[in-house]
Amino acid sequence: MKTAYIGIGSNLGDSLLIVQKAWAALGSMPGIRAGRLSHPYRTEPVDMVSDNWFINAAGELKTTLPPGDLLYSLHQVEAQFGRRRDSGGGGYRDRILDFDLLLYGREKVVKSDLHVPHPAMEKRLFVLLPLCEIAADVQHPVLGRSMAELLAVLQAEKENPVVEMLEWPGLLELPVHH
Repeated sequence: MKTAYIGIGSNLGDSLLIVQKAWAALGSMPGIRAGRLSHPYRTEPVDMVSDNWFINAAGELKTTLPPGDLLYSLHQVEAQFGRRRDSGGGGYRDRILDFDLLLYGREKVVKSDLHVPHPAMEKRLFVLLPLCEIAADVQHPVLGRSMAELLAVLQAEKENPVVEMLEWPGLLELPVHH
């Protein structure tokens, strides 16, 4: 089995509950076993204008699926929660659920629809803070630095968005790493 890490986000609806339920749904998909899940983080929108703040988290998956099939499964779960992926409009926008495949083992994948490691993860506090809870020592396969090192560099910058750690509501039993 391969270890993969994903970013999870939502800024429409009851985002805490959506992310929690989507994580549980993902763990029931064939070829995927949900591992550790970070705390949720409330984050201001980045690279988009919206009054809706995000709930972000990071999760660890164990999978027998190759990267493209894993991405397809992520998109299937997004669709179950009402996410519509259309090619028009471009740019970032509000979304009910968003899964990003951040890391897939130590592999590098560059295809038209899939880039692993995620091409902007080292520039995003809302990705690195939760990811460091569950994978601080994991090395970025291209940059050769740990997630903790990448986070330290990013936190040293003056212009970082607001990111606030929250707690999961006690609705579902989830494997949360502390």
